[in-house]
Order: sequence, then structure tokens, then C-alpha cells
Amino acid sequence: MRASRRVFVVALVCLVSFCLSSFAAAQSSDQVVAERVLGPRWKQLSRRAGMIFAGTVLSAATQPMTTQTAATDRVVPGATPAVELSFRVDEAIAGVERGQVLTIHEWAGAWSMHRPMSKGQHILIFLYPPSRLGLTSPVGGALGQIALDPSGKNVSDYAQRTGAAIGVRNASSPRPRATVDSGSVSVVQLERAIRSAREE
Repeated sequence: MRASRRVFVVALVCLVSFCLSSFAAAQSSDQVVAERVLGPRWKQLSRRAGMIFAGTVLSAATQPMTTQTAATDRVVPGATPAVELSFRVDEAIAGVERGQVLTIHEWAGAWSMHRPMSKGQHILIFLYPPSRLGLTSPVGGALGQIALDPSGKNVSDYAQRTGAAIGVRNASSPRPRATVDSGSVSVVQLERAIRSAREE
């Protein structure tokens, strides 16, 4: 009886060790993928964002508007010109809820610093926490928005090939990432890596 109990304990210890090492390998693999897709500063990108989600663009204004006061809904003279964008949150990672329709206002000057978004586009986006004026924008400009495939579940092959090179660049913009060859990268893999980075 003691021998069979000892065998059971040894088998259990081996199983637990195998599961833990598999989990550590999967976590490491997710982090490698995150670095290849999001760039070497992906952890800072993940931590600086107030809202992170995979979603569908519902509307994207192409013309700047003037922000209005919440209390009176009237235009304030000299108010900040902003662009309004709406998203449906398909996969919530931080600061939002799944299924939520999120409307944001972005300063018109920041709008020119990242890739344009169009209605129906699937995107993984990292947004700064809203400012005092209620404005936000993608963290790192073009680096904070990753195009997804038509299913919205995987990173677009085109986005992986071109990286941030599509975005508008100037002297203060981050340099574009090199071409990545990540195979099929799922939003779930990136989500695990992002959540892990935010918990560190």
C-alpha cells in the first residue's frame, strides 16, 4: 500500500511540474510573440494604456470638430478641435467591457500621428487614459494600433509585414518596427502577454 501511495505522489509531483513548466513556456512564448508584433517596448505600451481592447470601428470622423461642454452641450469658443471615433469592444483587455460601444474624442493634432481608421475595421488598440478635457489617443501613435484580420481574432498579415511604417512619421515619432514574420498571431496570445505585463 505504501509503495503504491509513493508511486501516486511521485506521479502527481511529475504532473504538477509538467503543468507548471508548460505554463511557463506558454507565457514565455506569448511574450516573444508580443515583442515581435508590438515592438521591444511592448510592456511600457501595455502599462501606459488606460484602455486596451480588440474592437470594430463603428465610425471615424474625417473632419475635426470642436469639443463641447458636457453641461451645456454648446461649443466653447477656442475649444480644442477633436475627432470623434466609435468602437464596439469585441475583446476587453483593460479599462473597458466586452460588448461596450465606446466613443472617444481625440485631439485633431494627434489624429495625424497614426494610421487612419475606417468603419468596419478590426483593430487592437491601446488608448491613453482620458485627459481632463476627455481626450485620448493611441499610445505611441501608430504603435498603439494593430490591424486585425477580417475575423477580428488574429493580427493581420499585412500589419505584421508593414509594422508602423504605414503611419505618418516625423522627428518625434517612434521609428517603424522591422518587418515581422510571426505566422498566425492571435489576439488571445497578445491578451495573455499584455495582462501579464500589467500585473508585473
